[in-house]
Amino acid sequence: MKGNFEALIESDKPVIVDFFAEWCSPCKMQAPILKELAAALGESVRILKVDVDKNPQVASRYQVRSVPTMMIFQRGQIRWRQTGLQPKHTILDALKQLQ
Repeated sequence: MKGNFEALIESDKPVIVDFFAEWCSPCKMQAPILKELAAALGESVRILKVDVDKNPQVASRYQVRSVPTMMIFQRGQIRWRQTGLQPKHTILDALKQLQ
């Protein structure tokens, strides 16, 4: 996934990346929030989910030490990063800061 991931985060539009694990309860709680965001924001953002157990090299490169960790990339750069369950309004506020 590494090469593909790098290409995906190079986008001009914001890319929300959810680093998660299948065994993580807060990660499971984050999923419906991301679905709401996807429905509300449509094509203005891209949302990617990265399973840290299946993609340890990507998680390591971005120093993901706990899950869930959310990042917003734009043009390949990390523009926002938070660890733990994130409410919808927090992610929306972070996206507004990019405009």
